[in-house]
Amino acid sequence: MLDKAEKLEILGPAARYDASCASSGSNRQGKKGGLGNASMGGICHTWTADGRCLSLLKVLMTNVCTFDCAYCMSRCSNDTPRTAFTPEELADITCEFYRRNYIEGLFLSSGVLRSPDYTMELMIKAMRLLREEKNFNGYIHVKAIPGSDRSLLYQAGLLADRISVNIELPSSESLRLLAPSKEPEAILTPMDHIKQLGLMNIEDQQKYKNAPMFAPAGQATQMIVGATPETDLTVMRLARGLYKKYKMRRVYYSAYIPVGVHPRLPIAGSPAPLRREHRLYQADFLMRFYHFEPDELADNRAPNLENDLDPKCSWALRHPEFYPVEVNTADERDLLRVPGVGQTSVARIIAARRQHRLSLEDLKKMGIVMKRAQYFLTANGRFCGQTDPGNPLLREILSEDNSLDGQLSLFTNEPLPGLPPAPSFVPGAHTFPGLLLP
Repeated sequence: MLDKAEKLEILGPAARYDASCASSGSNRQGKKGGLGNASMGGICHTWTADGRCLSLLKVLMTNVCTFDCAYCMSRCSNDTPRTAFTPEELADITCEFYRRNYIEGLFLSSGVLRSPDYTMELMIKAMRLLREEKNFNGYIHVKAIPGSDRSLLYQAGLLADRISVNIELPSSESLRLLAPSKEPEAILTPMDHIKQLGLMNIEDQQKYKNAPMFAPAGQATQMIVGATPETDLTVMRLARGLYKKYKMRRVYYSAYIPVGVHPRLPIAGSPAPLRREHRLYQADFLMRFYHFEPDELADNRAPNLENDLDPKCSWALRHPEFYPVEVNTADERDLLRVPGVGQTSVARIIAARRQHRLSLEDLKKMGIVMKRAQYFLTANGRFCGQTDPGNPLLREILSEDNSLDGQLSLFTNEPLPGLPPAPSFVPGAHTFPGLLLP
């Protein structure tokens, strides 16, 4: 019989491949006599060994699973130690870790024990113990189990700040190949239920002052990239469909990391596509906040994002006819397409030019990254750069150093170029039907 610490040694590492751990978007206030609260700004004080921000107790309810997903360490065919928390054990550990200032919240996922509904009932019981008996007001992100009942999703959403269902792979064909136990409908249907329950809750909030909040931080999902042959264009189109159809708050991308040998998987030991993951996050940001469409960032002739250029610079170099942009007359949408110019800088430009015409010197004071922006802007008709956007040499100037293809470790003793050594220390294809929207 394993104790709580021994179970945590198994179920903690088993959850490390899930990237959907951002806690922003929820503002659950502390209550008198209660424990903790959830901040709108997110909580970022702990880091994993590979450099990812980890602010939550990220753990599985159980790694016992009836599914045999080839990419998953908890698949039923994998030879690994198995265990499960009871709801009481999980609630106790969360509160103990919070009191020790190790965490500010809980990220709870699980293998499928017996059935999706049975597993969800266990997770709901753990969250209910935290909220109602332990008075825990901190952030909770729960991963809904595909195929679970709508009523269970509703109960989970009332207890958690964020709820998510992983879409796992970018196409239904890949899902059938690597996760034959999962059906696309078992993933997409809960997503739709969560969206509808959220919309109903908004109406309840407007009608009733004391109506409970349903998943105030919204729903999210995650895709694994690099385990199957889909292009970046396919991944971005799917993400766009998820945002539009299911009102998704975030789509996360996880570079495939081999966790064993399986005939349907890429060769074990091949490097994880971390640069590709990074580019997809950049493209996702451009789609959500900068009015870019997937087919602008990639197309059928070049369906993958460039490795040595960020997507915004890549688009700019492919469209020299769009530049230079005059900062004193361009609208917000055109300014957002200038490399090195972000949303805050655009707001500053628009506010400042109401008072006077902007010069090159003014732009340097606004937080614009002139190292990139100078080649694509004019100020009062004066071109800011030393070469025009159509010059082939500009690609080399803007390209990033590809020698850092892996994820940097926060705890390495190897100095970065030009920096003194750090002090030595030890730290404590075809996509899913219905998602390609016009």
